[in-house]
Amino acid sequence: MTDLRDTIQTQVHRLVGFGDGEVDLARPPGDDGLFGPASAAWKVHGDFTAMMAGGVAALLLQMLHPGALAGVWDHSNFRDDMLGRLRRTAQFISGTTYGATATAEALIDRVHRIHDRVAGTLPDGTPYSANDPDLLTWVHVAEVASFLAAYRRYRDPGYPLAEQDRYLGEYATVAERLGARGVPRTVAGVEAYFARVRPRLRADHRTREVARALLHQRPANAAMAPAQKLLMEGGIDLLPRWAARMHGLDRPPGHGAAVRAGMAGVGTVLRWALRDGSAKRATDQS
Repeated sequence: MTDLRDTIQTQVHRLVGFGDGEVDLARPPGDDGLFGPASAAWKVHGDFTAMMAGGVAALLLQMLHPGALAGVWDHSNFRDDMLGRLRRTAQFISGTTYGATATAEALIDRVHRIHDRVAGTLPDGTPYSANDPDLLTWVHVAEVASFLAAYRRYRDPGYPLAEQDRYLGEYATVAERLGARGVPRTVAGVEAYFARVRPRLRADHRTREVARALLHQRPANAAMAPAQKLLMEGGIDLLPRWAARMHGLDRPPGHGAAVRAGMAGVGTVLRWALRDGSAKRATDQS
């Protein structure tokens, strides 16, 4: 049984790049990082199953914005490295949430440097830049809204509204350090923001190709394939209905209930297997 737990944990660590040396989660004494163990960010980001499904939903949402899609289309090898994109996002979230203050600041600085190289022109001739404050806000809101939805659906359906607002307010500071502006800090603010931005969102053949690269990527190994497929469906099930329609990812009645039941099973297994991870190491240092 121990061998099975170790095997699952090893595969998960490979999937997200945990322990590969890219992000050091050690914190010096007295340094709780940007948030600390009593924060809502530590709690919401602490469940692997919810975060993976939330990450899938976030990427699907983000690519509906023409600027975000263009950045992926023009400046990444998404057809062959979508898993790498998920891994880099996971490492950034892990480091800024659980790492030392200096680690979080270094990760934010690194993203700044990457964004300096991501610019171009949309098909309609409009210039875009990854440093555009409004685009940074969109990417952030799509991300945190998806993580919060995943935590509520797959981990704690009764998570209080006040705590949800606290989470959004806490992690907004990371977006602002990256250059975002007008970042919503409450659930109501996020809902109002989506209503304002929706007229600017689009889905075309490029969106569909990037989404296919995400949803149909080759699994790390055959044993992980069923869980990976379920996590993808778990992410789709988190999408707002309008976003699922734009992607052509509407599912038949009853499908969502089956996905949620499957996600509950996967979550139970992964929580049993994952004895070492970002949240666990952070808690052990506190």
